[in-house]
Amino acid sequence: MTGKREDGERTAPAGAVLEVACDESGSDGENLTGGNTDVFAHASVRLSMASAAASVREIRDRIRSPAEEYKANHLLREKHRAVLEWLLCPSGPIHGRAHVHLTEKAFFVVDRVVGLLLGDPAEAAPLFRAGRGTFGDEAWREFLTSANRLLRRNGVRDGDADRTEPVDAFFRTVEALCRAHPGTDAAARLERLAAARPRAAAHRARILAGPALVPVLNPLLPAVVATAAHWSAGGQPVHLVHDRQNMLTPERIAWIEQTARLGGIGLVEVRLVAARLDPRVQLADFLAGIARKIASDELNGHGDAELTALLRPYVGTASVWGDARSWAALTRQADDAALPARPDPVGRTAR
Repeated sequence: MTGKREDGERTAPAGAVLEVACDESGSDGENLTGGNTDVFAHASVRLSMASAAASVREIRDRIRSPAEEYKANHLLREKHRAVLEWLLCPSGPIHGRAHVHLTEKAFFVVDRVVGLLLGDPAEAAPLFRAGRGTFGDEAWREFLTSANRLLRRNGVRDGDADRTEPVDAFFRTVEALCRAHPGTDAAARLERLAAARPRAAAHRARILAGPALVPVLNPLLPAVVATAAHWSAGGQPVHLVHDRQNMLTPERIAWIEQTARLGGIGLVEVRLVAARLDPRVQLADFLAGIARKIASDELNGHGDAELTALLRPYVGTASVWGDARSWAALTRQADDAALPARPDPVGRTAR
């Protein structure tokens, strides 16, 4: 590699800034247990404008839809299966030049509530893996919903009832599960949560005092940091170009950049653009939507083995995932030991 190529598709020379385009799919804000999706995907691509534009034109030529704006759903239609496979395959335009950070939303809720109440993130994965099997689907959903409500800000009102009701509801749920399943590993872990009521009350008080700079339950900001960490892992500084998103305010972009610097991540800058004006971001949008759908299907036990295999090379090892079976399929790993490491707790308590 001489560094003279203009397409940006190979590793740039030492010291050069690598520009990477990003977009997301599956955002439901802080409503992670009652939203429209169970997976959040943050995708990034490393292509030049010219290469990305050529790929977008090729997709349009192959699909031939009259739609002005193409989305992932166009490629996910069965009649366009060949186009989807072409995009992801080893000889396709983004192979080796793209990355996806996945977040399993239910696990993200458990991770965040355990981190907040216990300060011990290692407890999240064992509780998550034992919870549904021990308590049953309905009771486990109730726990997740009460945890989500405890942590989220949306809809809060000033007043004593709103300050205490989500706290009371969460601990009623925890205590009921402990009584119903005494002696189990899952109940023992919940008993540790039950002793942390003061931390939960303090969290609700902070929520009522005003919105946090980094909401505890929004997966986008830590995903952007993880994306920067992936692309700068070889020591090359990275400039992220991201689709405009309401969550990415100037203050939060500053937080992302500062958090990256403190973590030794070579993130130079995050710049927002309109996706329709940047074909690189359009490709990231396609990949995010495709990855979210394939990963969600796998999570729910009806994955497409061929598409899952095509997605594997793109899935980041720092993804936030708790379900062992689907993670094994998405990464071709064999057991629980292959689950991604507990994510760095960025954004848990920042204000």
